[in-house]
Amino acid sequence: MLLKAEDEQLQGTAAKAAFLINGSDYFSRLAHMLQRAQRRIWIIGWDFNPEIRLEPRKSEGTLGELLEALADAKPDLEIRILIWALGPLYSEKSMKVLRKASFPRSDRIDLRFAVQPAIRGCHHQKLVCIDDSLAFIGGIDLTSRRWDTRGHRVRDQLKRDPGGVLYEPLHDLQAMVSGDAARLIAAVAQRRWLDATGEKYKPLPTRTDLPWPDLGVSLYDIPIRLAITEPATLFRSGLGQGIALTRKVIAAARHQLYIETQYLASFNVAKAISARLREEHGPEVVIVCTRKSHGLIENLIMGGNRDRIIRLLKEADRHGRLRIFYPVVPDGEKQFELLVHSKLLIADDTLLRIGSSNLNHRSEGLDTECDIVFEARGLDHRLAINELRNVLLAEYLGCAAIAVRDAFRQSGSLIDAIAILNGGPRCLKSFAPDCKKTRPIPGTAIFDPARPFGRSGSRRLVDHLRRILRSS
Repeated sequence: MLLKAEDEQLQGTAAKAAFLINGSDYFSRLAHMLQRAQRRIWIIGWDFNPEIRLEPRKSEGTLGELLEALADAKPDLEIRILIWALGPLYSEKSMKVLRKASFPRSDRIDLRFAVQPAIRGCHHQKLVCIDDSLAFIGGIDLTSRRWDTRGHRVRDQLKRDPGGVLYEPLHDLQAMVSGDAARLIAAVAQRRWLDATGEKYKPLPTRTDLPWPDLGVSLYDIPIRLAITEPATLFRSGLGQGIALTRKVIAAARHQLYIETQYLASFNVAKAISARLREEHGPEVVIVCTRKSHGLIENLIMGGNRDRIIRLLKEADRHGRLRIFYPVVPDGEKQFELLVHSKLLIADDTLLRIGSSNLNHRSEGLDTECDIVFEARGLDHRLAINELRNVLLAEYLGCAAIAVRDAFRQSGSLIDAIAILNGGPRCLKSFAPDCKKTRPIPGTAIFDPARPFGRSGSRRLVDHLRRILRSS
């Protein structure tokens, strides 16, 4: 069993849980549940844009207008929003929110900005909690360019940012939970608020039982555990629970390890996967990640290290159990790369980890992250986790989930099931990097550091700069 008693404060049971695939699914469920809030709404994020539309198919109304209407209609409702102070600058999507020019207008909507104590660290958690009773956790911020459907149409006219600019297709994932899981996430939000503002909020004295929406795939009474990542400072030791939990999920896989990740840039994760690939009877490993990186540094460090990690993993794949893909969707007669923004690991049909942590170094000890792991304890749990994996692969392969299920049953292999269904205009393409190296790019510890720069970190920074100068 992965969930043990030594971290009782971080584990419990999700009375109900469901997985919301892509921004359209998440945003519509969120809009529905926000309107049922009675006492308190926590929104904790890397970025936030009140001008986004949660349901562009149905309404022209924005997220900000919905929150303002709730504040006006419900005098007992508190709405607290905490985002990273530099998030709007980095995303270049939410600059007006920094000035609070048009949002919030209500004095019962408290919008604050978190400044990270660690140099170059960022607040990266993506949480929403309603009445301490229902919560959302995953990889999706309430900001622009996150809404998309499972169709991922390249020229979908509904897929425009608040400035009217059409943006590229994006795949992501969010979990919705109730019970102990929601109260634990509320406690994380309260801790982040205290750290950022010095203001302490206690859990709500009475619990609100919010109605659970009708969803296709739900789990009931499933054990969960949260994993928190926080940087070390002069006044507080850091927390590295995210990378520890990721290693445990990788080690626990017996037959299949399925991964979706925006970045494949952590050599610590790569070493853990490599060890499993070298085992004679280890698991199949299927990784779906983004091929295209944005910006010079991201291309150089994240993209370059991804190619080196793929080489490292291929060298470890002695038994042919590894496949690394990037997804494409059709655009007329052409194919367009699909941006994968999700952060997901599934070990067999037993363990599922989802959250904000990327598979890069900074998510292991520099940035503030929050992840959740579900552990199946019965047949219903295992079937639901399996079905989620089938639905996700079906989205990439342009088929129905039942086709993935049947292909897997027919072959007994996840890799073979993908091969049976792959090859259409909507498909998974294999990475074929030309890089022959397997060590991190010089400068990785500067641009993708695993921990804050302290005294020893400053010394490492100088050493890495010297290596870059010598290699250039």
